[in-house]
Amino acid sequence: MSEKDKKHLPDVDVGTAADMEEVMRKYDRESATRIWEGKPKVVVGVVMALFSLYCIWMTLRCTWDLPIRLTSFLGLITIMGYLTYPARKDHVKPNSMPWYDIVLMLLGAGSFFYYCLNYNSLVMVITSAAKINPASESAIPNAWFYLAIGVVAILVLAELCRRCVGLPILCVVGALLIYTFASGQNLARVIYTLFYGTSGVMATPIQVCAKFIAVFIIFGAFLERTGISNFFIDLANSLAGSTSGGPAKVAVISSALCGMVSGSSVGNTVTTGSVTIPMMKRTGYQGEFAGAVEAAASTGGQIMPPIMGAAAFLMAEYMDTTYANVAVKAILPALLYFTGIFLAVHLEARRLNLKGVPRDQLPKFGILIRSIYLLLPLVILVWMVSTGTRTLQFSASIAILLAILVSLPHMFTDSRAQHDEGFAVHFVKDTASMIVSALEAGGRSCITVAVACSMAGMVAGCITVTGLASKLINGVINISNMIPIPALSLFIALFLTMLCCIVLGMGVPTTANYCIMASTCAPILIQLGIGKIPAHFFVFYFGIVADITPPVALAAYAGSAIAKSDPMKTGVNATKLAIAAFIVPYIFAYSPAMLFVDVTSVFQVVQIIISALLGIFGVAAALNGYLFRPIPRWMRFALVIAGLAMMVPGSATDVVGLIALAAMVFYQRAMAKKGPAAA
Repeated sequence: MSEKDKKHLPDVDVGTAADMEEVMRKYDRESATRIWEGKPKVVVGVVMALFSLYCIWMTLRCTWDLPIRLTSFLGLITIMGYLTYPARKDHVKPNSMPWYDIVLMLLGAGSFFYYCLNYNSLVMVITSAAKINPASESAIPNAWFYLAIGVVAILVLAELCRRCVGLPILCVVGALLIYTFASGQNLARVIYTLFYGTSGVMATPIQVCAKFIAVFIIFGAFLERTGISNFFIDLANSLAGSTSGGPAKVAVISSALCGMVSGSSVGNTVTTGSVTIPMMKRTGYQGEFAGAVEAAASTGGQIMPPIMGAAAFLMAEYMDTTYANVAVKAILPALLYFTGIFLAVHLEARRLNLKGVPRDQLPKFGILIRSIYLLLPLVILVWMVSTGTRTLQFSASIAILLAILVSLPHMFTDSRAQHDEGFAVHFVKDTASMIVSALEAGGRSCITVAVACSMAGMVAGCITVTGLASKLINGVINISNMIPIPALSLFIALFLTMLCCIVLGMGVPTTANYCIMASTCAPILIQLGIGKIPAHFFVFYFGIVADITPPVALAAYAGSAIAKSDPMKTGVNATKLAIAAFIVPYIFAYSPAMLFVDVTSVFQVVQIIISALLGIFGVAAALNGYLFRPIPRWMRFALVIAGLAMMVPGSATDVVGLIALAAMVFYQRAMAKKGPAAA
């Protein structure tokens, strides 16, 4: 936010940069990094920037065989990972890297590079792995050496996962490996499958990461440097800042806009929350509520079309459909999610009689329109992908160039204002510095996603080699079939899948999160008879809300740290605010019409949208406990039932829900006119 714009906002204690960094280090593993200073910092930064350039080149021009591309990619990720992440958060002595980290880095990267450089001579090993039926070790020359390379690479990658992603997914991988060996698989078969084949570390998730995700992450890094996040925050202030409880509504709008391009719920919570949470508290919201609003909205940004934290482009690949189709189907669920939060915020403001920020202290909408050009990279990206004009990776590369171009006017103005003479030289230097900084940030952000994707591949590999997939499906079916009622039986299966998604999604960035869910949980639902599109949306939503679901609600805990509130209460409030994300997936699993699947007319679309929005109004009012006056418990329960009835697509349920909802709203209004509720 520019200094000029800051003058229009209330004076609030947003905390120092060091405070924000401390919050990020505590709740976001991606931020718990080594400290490099001086020349070492320059060297590490150059390594990251060169990696980003390599990723762009690889996605656009590289014609190497797939295993060569993936092993070179993972070898570089290993080097950058150990240069970035220490063994523990408190191991952050400047310019310090223990000898054992250097050894791990060299062994891990060396294993991947050996595979890369000797791919042609390893064809027999790779072929054996691909068949998941390797010959005996004696039939493969130097079998022990190949096994050692595979073991070292996997162990080093697992340790890097512990450092930058966390233990939940690593525990899943460990449990599956134990099961794999217990099922009778020998070490050779496991290593050939997980390392040398394409059913393990180098399975679909890392392939998607190297081909698509990396370049979108780099695009996001460039986009942040255009000032688009500040533009979104100022735009939200201009639109909603002066309304009742305005700062909370600003948090909802700005976090939705910023979150869809950030790809990190925690990072978005801290970035926008450092501005919005203190403003909410100053307005009169309790700390637990303020932190929860920011966390829920920031997390919801990941499901906000058209970008969805870059997951929209990947969903199109996994579901074998068009990007435009994914974006359209995501509109109504996202609209319900943010409508629920917005209504809760408004009703809370009404209950507490909170006011907004005076208009003369807010950015002027007319002035903001002059910066609308900052949206050009996003608009062009969406247009190219949705029309099929160019490939995903080419479109992202063009968007990166556009992001550089739209940042130039602002940088030119700053250089001219700060330097009376020779500002042109400073402008060139500042531009070059911005480009290198964005490339460096993009490369660093790729580490966590790539490592998480490689672990997701191992999960899929273990499931494949043991035949566990069919056993899991049969297990879920058997458990659900214990209930004789078909609809309730499906609900049990969906509930179990939801729990798996929340556990696997803890602390994992959006794009990697979806890759994990698409590889592990979505196939279970598809086998149960859920359509491919509803199944993928179901697992995507519950993977995302892991960041606000106690007991491991990292986004909510980050929000509580800024709000100086109770972490668990903040997490519970965030879950209540995001209730739509816990309800809507079940609805479109039972009735895909909410995703506009098998919808035959415009009237049906309009009916679904209006009834669903009215339904979420009823649920939000019930959870908040206030409409025109405090709502008694019996009516809150009735509002939930009426709201759910309207959210389920279907004329009969819509009519019943509408009549019940209207009756209770009119009753509340009539009682409010008579006077306040009795204490």
